[in-house]
Amino acid sequence: MISRTGITALTALALVPASAQGEAGPQKVLVVVAHPDDELFMAPAIAALARQGADVAIHYATPGDAGPGVSGLVPGAELAERRIAEAWCAVEALGISTLLGAEHGDGSLGIGAHHEGSAARALAESYQEQFALSDLILTWGPDGGYGHADHRMVSALATQVVQAMPAATRPKLLYVGIPAGRLPPVPEMARWATTDPALLTESIAYNPADLTAASAAAQCHETQFDAAARAGMMPLFDATIWQGKVHFREAFGRPFNWPPAKLAE
Repeated sequence: MISRTGITALTALALVPASAQGEAGPQKVLVVVAHPDDELFMAPAIAALARQGADVAIHYATPGDAGPGVSGLVPGAELAERRIAEAWCAVEALGISTLLGAEHGDGSLGIGAHHEGSAARALAESYQEQFALSDLILTWGPDGGYGHADHRMVSALATQVVQAMPAATRPKLLYVGIPAGRLPPVPEMARWATTDPALLTESIAYNPADLTAASAAAQCHETQFDAAARAGMMPLFDATIWQGKVHFREAFGRPFNWPPAKLAE
């Protein structure tokens, strides 16, 4: 586990009225992703939650040791060290100070996932511990954004753990998504998954300061993106995908029962 002292408790949260927080302290939000830089896809929402008083942490499943990006580094320990440093830079830019995980090899999460001793099983056990302390989980949808196997596994394992928790202690689980029709007009994102806007019933609004924090976080990931991409990414997402709020859908929607009441009569 990689961790630092949690943020100071404040008094507000974007998704929960202040009156609901009572004496329990700030709501605990856990962002669950696969690699350093994955947080960028919801970065202004993370900054907004932290600014409004949530106790936010980011859990990276891997250190990103297989993804040299634009660095020219050979996959391995040196790259992992660089990317963890970039992750710390990003979480601090977003106004939080807790980083967890980064314990499993990049690209390993789907390998022998059903076997004892697999990275997937170890990650699920870690999630069980962390989710028991959380009120809200933010993660990839089942599409993994653009289909990355580690992204998909993080989403699947998070869902598996949350669905097994009793209602009294179960955190809210939200999948980040791109509303259909809002893909940025760049070739690199042509094959990213989109979601019917009718399903994206949850959102976290952000202000200009939150977007500035997100842009600062993007600047941290020097191994992954060149200077132009780091500078342009957040403004592009703001103008196309987000438009003032990051979009999510609930993992577990309304109960479905068959037959419907009218047919049963």
